Amino acid sequence: MRIDVHFTPLGLGAGDLAGRGVVVVDALRATTTIITALANGAKAVIPAATSEEAVRLASNLEKDGVLLAGERRSVRMEGFALGNSPREMVPAAVAGKTIVLATTNGTPALVAAQGGEPVLVGAPVNFKALVERARAVLLAPRDLVIICAGREKQFAIEDAYTAGRVIKAVKKGLRKLALNDAARAALALTDELTSWTEALEGSEAAHQLGEVDLEEDVAFAARPDRFGVVPTYADRRIT
Repeated sequence: MRIDVHFTPLGLGAGDLAGRGVVVVDALRATTTIITALANGAKAVIPAATSEEAVRLASNLEKDGVLLAGERRSVRMEGFALGNSPREMVPAAVAGKTIVLATTNGTPALVAAQGGEPVLVGAPVNFKALVERARAVLLAPRDLVIICAGREKQFAIEDAYTAGRVIKAVKKGLRKLALNDAARAALALTDELTSWTEALEGSEAAHQLGEVDLEEDVAFAARPDRFGVVPTYADRRIT
């Protein structure tokens, strides 16, 4: 059994993930937003690597049941129905809808994760349920890869801390669990930082969100176990 962590999806190919379970984490904010949307009744979320791809994908779907959502530099894109705030994903807005989502970091990471089996969507907001699914992957037995979305192709401490917390939880009771260097570093972060709040609120991503008056998204994302759903990405859609 082995867990590998990648602090960004750069350089990953589908062949690297074949036969391995995958967890994708973008705590601030894409995976938090996706989990919230599906927990609140969205039919599916389709991740797009770019806004142009999102528009193209949405044009091929039934207009009445589709919502375009996404951000650039944390702000909702012009002409899109929703941004990338989990607080927007209320039942009245998303129930029964298919959401086509394009974000700066999270959706490209999800697209890069295609080829894993399964591909799980994780964040603090579904932590306990995610740990159960991740442990089941390891016991299958199957290796696990945790892909952190990062921030603008760089390391993001909130994603690395989340990866470390997942490793710390799933490794209890498991013998002979190998970790790559990044996984060991992520695990070490759980001794350095004391809480989700510290990890998320002290991040560069949180600072950027605060600059556009979205600091409440950080508080939302830092509260663990809001939801018991663990979305799965397969056949180009998350359900």
